[in-house]
Amino acid sequence: MSDDASLHQKFCKEKLNIFSYQLRLAWDRLVFSGTGQAPIKVNSSEEMLAKVANTPGAIGYLWKADINNDRVDVLQIQ
Repeated sequence: MSDDASLHQKFCKEKLNIFSYQLRLAWDRLVFSGTGQAPIKVNSSEEMLAKVANTPGAIGYLWKADINNDRVDVLQIQ
């Protein structure tokens, strides 16, 4: 998701303990150095759910209320 998406900001702050722009900078560094591949960017929770459901091995993050698909497994991070 974009750096300014509220879900992305909350995920970065509460689960990764960094700001969203710091995560983007880390990915940019890996991509531009040729040592990593950027994650697929989505524009909405619905798009995230669809992408995770249709991509084998994919992981993503969503608001709990947005998970309405039995094609994905839910892991809770505490």
